Amino acid sequence: MAYSRACDHCNDERRSSFMKWLCAFLKGPKDGELNRRRPRVTTGEETTLWEEPVRPKKEDPPRHNNEEMDHALALTLAEDAKNTKEKTHDNKGENDEELARAIQDSLNMNPYQPYNPYAPSQSRPRGYRVCGGCKHEIGHGHYLSCMGMYWHPQCFRCCSCRYPIRETEFTLLGADPYHKLCYKELHHPKCDVCLQFIPTNRTGLIEYRAHPFWGQKYCPLHEHDRTPRCCSCEKMEPKNTKYMSLGDGRSLCMECLDSAIMDTGECQPLYHSIRDYYEGMYMKLDQQIPMLLVERQALNEAMEGESKGPHHMPETRGLCLSEEQTVTSILRRPRIGGNRLLDMRTQPQKLTRRCEVTAILVLYGLPRLLTGSILAHELMHGWLRLKGYRNLKAEVEEGICQVMSYLWLESEILPSTSRHGHGQPSTSYASSSSSSYRPPPSKKGGISHTEKKLGEFFLHQIANDTSTAYGDGFRTAYAAVNKYGLRQTLNHIRLTGGFPV
Repeated sequence: MAYSRACDHCNDERRSSFMKWLCAFLKGPKDGELNRRRPRVTTGEETTLWEEPVRPKKEDPPRHNNEEMDHALALTLAEDAKNTKEKTHDNKGENDEELARAIQDSLNMNPYQPYNPYAPSQSRPRGYRVCGGCKHEIGHGHYLSCMGMYWHPQCFRCCSCRYPIRETEFTLLGADPYHKLCYKELHHPKCDVCLQFIPTNRTGLIEYRAHPFWGQKYCPLHEHDRTPRCCSCEKMEPKNTKYMSLGDGRSLCMECLDSAIMDTGECQPLYHSIRDYYEGMYMKLDQQIPMLLVERQALNEAMEGESKGPHHMPETRGLCLSEEQTVTSILRRPRIGGNRLLDMRTQPQKLTRRCEVTAILVLYGLPRLLTGSILAHELMHGWLRLKGYRNLKAEVEEGICQVMSYLWLESEILPSTSRHGHGQPSTSYASSSSSSYRPPPSKKGGISHTEKKLGEFFLHQIANDTSTAYGDGFRTAYAAVNKYGLRQTLNHIRLTGGFPV
């Protein structure tokens, strides 16, 4: 009996090992054995893995191995028939189910399935790469990787021309890509004179000059290559732009030439309108002060003979004479021939001193508004001398004269509502009076947009002058007039020789 049990136990172990072998045989090789060869194929900037199919071996297994397997199978089946009654129903069901699953798995498995290079990788799900342009899935085609995103080649486009970027180098502004040439056209500054891209300096930086009012950008070399600059508005015009040469080293652009005053007779109406402006503020000049339009050389000679100063550098455009001199003035407007002035007629004139002021001289060839602002400045010098303001500091005298020039310009280019509504100083000398007289602009029909812009530039020049007497003096005087009014400020100057604080 003991021997029979031992035999049964041995038969069970033999059957169990055979069933495991049979199931393993039917299921085929393990996944690790099937996929053990994984060559790498590089696409774009990532590595995709593909699986090489398992090919059958060239040599078939020996024949005697098959005979041994059939003999073992026959022995096992015979033993199963003898021990059928001793097997439980549950164990039989489990073995049958295990065998059925193994057979079904072997039928479903196809180790010779052809390789599909476009099949999704098992390590990354489909949809892992999404185009940053069209927002669609890229898949396994060609793609770009940039700015932390993936792109179809046709979706990676320049933000300027909207064409695809196919070059190996491009420019990135924030999160926006550009062709290098498109970026240069948009953001690299061009010179307003030579109309070329402004070159970089030795350190690789873009260096240029910019006008503080007009915003004009130009190459630094144009300051030294004799590029003409308008003596009035200070603008450098593009090359081949027509300029007018005034014959004394000055050039005038066509916009400034349009309103330029060229002789003494032409300037007389403007001079009388500015005298009326003073009279309207109860600052009448009792003496008739001669006014002459002169050339640059004549003005410089008169300035050398004048004992009083200072004078506005680098160039003086006006002068209030207090000494007797002989001055050459422009008698007749010159004729324009090409880009030069022709047939200028001048006349020497002896100036005799009848009062504290001998004459007022103004440089010819300047626009009307600039000429008027110079006249308003020099007339204030005459008014102070005629009213007995003696021995004033340069900052005080030049500062209050600049204020009068500034206020006259405002009266010409700004409407009175704008002047009163934006904290402008009271210009009335008799500020306690109920009179609010405002002289009309001296040019009938108003001024053009171009002339108005030019007047704003002259205001900018006065307000931003860097000199001590003309710049700092103006800003201190303007603050005092804005706070106390013109009348109280002038009274304080007469008493103390300085501005009220």
